Amino acid sequence: MKSIILITITLAGALFAQEATPGVTKRQTNQQKRIAEGVADGSLNKKETIRLEKQQRELRRDKRAAKADGVVTAEERRDLHQDQNKMSRRIRKQKNDAQTQKP
Repeated sequence: MKSIILITITLAGALFAQEATPGVTKRQTNQQKRIAEGVADGSLNKKETIRLEKQQRELRRDKRAAKADGVVTAEERRDLHQDQNKMSRRIRKQKNDAQTQKP
């Protein structure tokens, strides 16, 4: 009986962690869309795109690490949001610099 309760609590914690960062997930999706738009309109060149995609992968890895124990703490959430703020600034800077994709 105790093992069933323990398993239930563990699963509930894991499910909560999956939904504990909906804002982070939404921002990641938006940032990925901004990168794709930059590629499509030529405002991001190949090197910039590769760098931004790598940074997006790092953000996803950090998010998975924060969720790994089943609880996303306030500190982890703050760190994820700060990282996403930096990523957003990088995307804006790269899209608006003078470097463009060659036709």
